[in-house]
Amino acid sequence: MSDDLPSSKLQRGGIIAKTGIRVGARYAAHHLKQVITGREDAEAKSRLHRDNATQVFKEFSRLRGTALKLAQTLSLDNAILPEEVVDVMAQAQYQVPPLNRSLVRRILKQELGAEPEQLFARFEPDAKAAASIGQVHRATLKDGTEVAVKIQYPHVRDTIESDLGIARLFAERFMSKAKADNYFEEVREKLLEETDYLNEGRQLDAYHARFNGDKYATPKRIPELSTGKVLTMTYLDGVHMDAFLKRNPSQEEKDRYGQHFWDFFHDQIDHDHTVYADAHPGNFLFLPDGRLGIVDFGCIKKSPPDFFNNYIRLFDVHMDNPERLKEIYSALEMVDPTGEDQQTEAEFLAFCAAFGDLFLSPYRTEIFDFGREGFDRDVAKYAREATRFTEPRGSRHFIYVTRLHVGMYRILMKLGARVATGGGKDLLRDYLEKTGDAA
Repeated sequence: MSDDLPSSKLQRGGIIAKTGIRVGARYAAHHLKQVITGREDAEAKSRLHRDNATQVFKEFSRLRGTALKLAQTLSLDNAILPEEVVDVMAQAQYQVPPLNRSLVRRILKQELGAEPEQLFARFEPDAKAAASIGQVHRATLKDGTEVAVKIQYPHVRDTIESDLGIARLFAERFMSKAKADNYFEEVREKLLEETDYLNEGRQLDAYHARFNGDKYATPKRIPELSTGKVLTMTYLDGVHMDAFLKRNPSQEEKDRYGQHFWDFFHDQIDHDHTVYADAHPGNFLFLPDGRLGIVDFGCIKKSPPDFFNNYIRLFDVHMDNPERLKEIYSALEMVDPTGEDQQTEAEFLAFCAAFGDLFLSPYRTEIFDFGREGFDRDVAKYAREATRFTEPRGSRHFIYVTRLHVGMYRILMKLGARVATGGGKDLLRDYLEKTGDAA
């Protein structure tokens, strides 16, 4: 168990730098051996990827906060990273070393004014789950209600600026200062929101009022036991996707939960331009009663109406009005109709058109099989191809809005779910007609 985490820019920068040097040296040694022997050892390379990823994950786990959030992001990107790296980084969604028990008690007393025994009928001192910003403990209220108590790690909020400063040093190697400013300001705003549990509590209240019923289960906040660094909510008894799949569920079970994921995305379309923007597997539970449990409401994205409406219009132009692709992609800052290199802009627009057609292919049928052979491979191929356009593109608001859409697809592909897509199509078309934004 960990007592604390490095909080100064010097400490955290030193850890990241040393890790980078160590990992770089290992890859250099592997490359040298390959040159000397004149052959590629696939097994050794796979082992190297895994060992290096394990080292990086170990150090990120010490840092937590922004650094571990990066590991979560890496775990979602198996289009670019080696599979071994993705597997190791996926631990960031479930398996982070918890805080020392005595530190947990101290935080609870500082935040709630009493020892755990005085606050709860029962409090489990060992964390049930630990992630990038906080960890969760099970407890029972005096009235017998089972709850989850989310406790924020010390100094996490204080490390945001230093971690983002370190990240910028790498990012500015492949993006302009203007792009970096936009990107990191958006990330900074969301991280500040995620480390404010009072804000998360309000967002939890809003989603619990709307998404708790026959298909979805969301926790209910316990306000009197919640602060800016502690969030107490009713407990959802379910399992994460990996544990669900290990049970060898039937296709019917996978399809049912897959449908809930699909519906959850589309049920948010007409929700004040607001979406749940943290769709990684660690934030969803498969409940025994067949409902989809949704947890962790720190990352909710409210977009400007113009951006959100244009994002939804992509559905319309790809499905029915391809002649207006350039107009919409220009409005979303994906292509620049006045840029100096119009050949590159045309190539990127053609790429967007092809990738968008593939990405929206589930909407072209009444039932789509996300486990269909080749679909995940084709999505990964386009994601890799995107890296040849070195300068990041698009409005800053893409960063979090697409995390829900792309994250949902990744989950559905891993589930191998067959989904009835008609309801999603209807909701998108209804929204566009209602807002007058159909192209």
